[in-house]
Amino acid sequence: MRAVFVDANPTLGDLAERLHKSSDPAVSVNRNADVKPAELPVVLGDAEIAWIDHTYLPTDVAKQCKGLKHVVFLGTGARSYMNVEELAALGIEVHLIKGYGDTAVAECAFALMWAASKSFAYMDRGMRAGNWLRMDGMQLTGKTVGLVGYGGIAAEMARLCLGAGMKVLAWNRSKKDAPEGVTFVELDQLLKLSHVVSMHLLLNDETRGFLSAERIAKMRPGAILVNTARGAVVDEAAMIAALQSKQIGHAGLDVFDIEPLPKDHPLTKLDNVTLSAHSAFRTPEASENLIEAALNHTRRIAK
Repeated sequence: MRAVFVDANPTLGDLAERLHKSSDPAVSVNRNADVKPAELPVVLGDAEIAWIDHTYLPTDVAKQCKGLKHVVFLGTGARSYMNVEELAALGIEVHLIKGYGDTAVAECAFALMWAASKSFAYMDRGMRAGNWLRMDGMQLTGKTVGLVGYGGIAAEMARLCLGAGMKVLAWNRSKKDAPEGVTFVELDQLLKLSHVVSMHLLLNDETRGFLSAERIAKMRPGAILVNTARGAVVDEAAMIAALQSKQIGHAGLDVFDIEPLPKDHPLTKLDNVTLSAHSAFRTPEASENLIEAALNHTRRIAK
């Protein structure tokens, strides 16, 4: 049985080769990180397992990959890149990797929250252009952060926010016990009370567009929105309109509907947005956890 890492960047490619053991199933590392979907049948050949980091796998392309039986997606957001149900109908199982970067992603969400609250990106851009732009910031100590979805990343975000002296509200689609310092509330109450709303939902058919225009209208006016989950859990058009009207005071975004974000995208033209290039999980610690988990999936599949 053979696996192919179809779109390895230098860091993950090096890790895959370093962590691979002689007793493991063969893993071929393709170091062209810009693979086009149409190239996948050639890249995979007769391999049974595909490791995919960020390459789209359309169902019609998967049909051409004759040996493919398993996709190890390097993360949790596979639905942004492939139709899991259609692949299952072809006999191709998709495996996710959870928890590998909980701390890294939470730290990014925390940093975006602080950067947004102080308008650092706006002032930085202005100063580089020779303009002295002084902004009033939001003092976060004593403010309320609302976590929409409560898994491992949100739990880490709660830990960081509590340490910063913030009040933490949370809402989850399924019932969970509230850890110390975290108060679970109804979604409408969370949106109304939170100075910062941080998205932590997995993307699926039920959560696509979850933060809709109707729900954005229920947010505290001028609140900060942070999204390190998936771009599509927020109605992008509604978010842009709310940023323009200042219903949302500032957005700190690491994820987008279209990635890479197009050069002239409306979000790039708004002063009250801080952008990060889907890099929340990119730390050495998280990367090593990720590749080790991919190898463990491959070992289990081979057995």
